[in-house]
Amino acid sequence: MDDVVVAGGGREPRTLEPPRAVRPGASPPAYDDDVVRLFFGASVLWGVVGMLVGVTIALQLAWWPANLGLPYTTFGRLRPLHTNAVIFAFTGNICFTGIYYSLQRLLKVPMWSRTLSRLHFWGWQAVIVAAAVTLPLGLTQSKEYAELIWPIDVLIAVVWVVFAVNFFGTIATRKVKHLYVAIWFYMSFVITIPILHIVNSLAVPATLTRSYPVFAGLTDALVQWWYGHNAVGFFLTTPLLGLMYYFLPRAAERPVYSYRLSIVHFWALIFLYIWAGPHHLLYSALPDWAQTLGMVFSLMLLAPSWGGMINGLMTLRGAWDRLRTDAILKFMVVAVSFYGMSTFEGPMMSIRAVNALSHYTNWVIGHVHSGALGWVGMISFAMLYWLAPRLWNTSIARPGWMTTHFWMATIGIVLYTVSMWAAGLTEGLMWRAVDDAGQLKYPNFVEIVHQLDPFYWLRFVGGTLYLLGAVLMLVNFILTIRAAKSRAALAAAPAAA
Repeated sequence: MDDVVVAGGGREPRTLEPPRAVRPGASPPAYDDDVVRLFFGASVLWGVVGMLVGVTIALQLAWWPANLGLPYTTFGRLRPLHTNAVIFAFTGNICFTGIYYSLQRLLKVPMWSRTLSRLHFWGWQAVIVAAAVTLPLGLTQSKEYAELIWPIDVLIAVVWVVFAVNFFGTIATRKVKHLYVAIWFYMSFVITIPILHIVNSLAVPATLTRSYPVFAGLTDALVQWWYGHNAVGFFLTTPLLGLMYYFLPRAAERPVYSYRLSIVHFWALIFLYIWAGPHHLLYSALPDWAQTLGMVFSLMLLAPSWGGMINGLMTLRGAWDRLRTDAILKFMVVAVSFYGMSTFEGPMMSIRAVNALSHYTNWVIGHVHSGALGWVGMISFAMLYWLAPRLWNTSIARPGWMTTHFWMATIGIVLYTVSMWAAGLTEGLMWRAVDDAGQLKYPNFVEIVHQLDPFYWLRFVGGTLYLLGAVLMLVNFILTIRAAKSRAALAAAPAAA
């Protein structure tokens, strides 16, 4: 394994292309990229669907007739459909796409079992389809990010076991000794998510579609936000950081800035993140010591989060000039920057004085989407654009569209987040405003809601722009794959003749 001297000091593993260990004269392993292509296609499809539902409910908040007067299309039914689609359908498939691609190349072996890979893919899509059917029907257990009814929860656990067995089986049969840092982030994803899911979903079934949770009252709330916050941490953060540590050095053609810092980033992040959930329950019946614990660990999270951001941005040293022409690097830089911004904003919002102003307002929505659209979305788009030519052995059909997509997505994010920050501050200040007599200045809640109309319309415009960029990406990939298949058919024609 090659070594390089890095800015952090010492000799560390070279990560421009993480460790290779193919013996001289040996043929390279036959990687299973078919399953990567399956997850790739599912990622793009569900991403567009999830974003379309998000734009629909954004329109409903600005213009109520968009509910269509049907129970299946109301905000209360579509909102959990949107969150499940973008988190578990889009981001889940993104994570599996990147993990299946990079794991094989990092370990120099194909996946342990092609059969388990297919079971994982089709099982996960079955979960998504089941969610898409049950949530609009109102079949839910009413838990944030965990709305799915108990039979689907069981299916999720079974599919995850299939994935975990295949994942660790591949590690056990690897051809290299070193486990690159990205794999450590993947492992935290594979191990922690089922623990969170199973504990939070513990319930006693009553019927096929209804169950009673084993936790009640404040305990249920604490378990729910232990799950909810760490679902963000270990589903939307750690696996994508692993993908960043693999794909950013590959796209930049530079070794990671500091491999030592990446290891510190990993261990500090996973230790601190798991304790931060109580900051969702500030000013609640939760004991003060537990609220304070959540706040303190949230503030401590700033250090490893920004360490990871700095490591990512500094990896581009010597390659910043390529940002003028390389759309993939544009996506990655904005993604890592939004990771830094959202992981600064989160700890800040966990401070009691700030939380008193921000809680239950649209500021929280702006914070969530700065991470979801800015960090998760942009790093996902970058990875997909980098992978497509390699998976189909061709070039992107419309390279210029990638830059167009970048600007549509970036402008859309800014419109969305800034409008929600402004809406949140408006709400918080109006809720707290009192007159000279010490009475609430705006006792009529509808009066405050009307003040938010311009911000809701601006959010709708920003979300629509972001969605249209994703649609442009979908069309670009369709053209790319069609061109690749046409060339393959033409190449095969003379041989057949």
